[in-house]
Amino acid sequence: QVQLVESGGGSVQAGGSLRLSCKVSGDTYSTYCLGWSRQAPGKAREGVANINTGSGDTTHLDSVRGRFTISHDNAKKALYLQMNDLKPEDTATYYCAAEITSRRYCYLEPRMYNYWGQGTQVTVSS
Repeated sequence: QVQLVESGGGSVQAGGSLRLSCKVSGDTYSTYCLGWSRQAPGKAREGVANINTGSGDTTHLDSVRGRFTISHDNAKKALYLQMNDLKPEDTATYYCAAEITSRRYCYLEPRMYNYWGQGTQVTVSS
């Protein structure tokens, strides 16, 4: 199976930055979707960003576009989420996830993913 371990979460003030990392291990495939989702207390999990490792195509949630950037280092088998200009509404537990697929387009919807990390907490204070 695919294993994912997140790190890099923490507490920052509004306007600050964090860089989340996710180490990917286990079974490997030539193409699959890797993504970041988040979940705030009492709310549904929502997809934040993803990348198709085969095509390099990325998708970002409208509310984070221009502030968050997803990237993938194939050599290090690591997924990253650079988060700039953080806002209190970004406070949530962030999860990295993987979907094994040869499909060209990767969907943001969390229901599409097969494997999940344990999550890392991001707290943004005003």
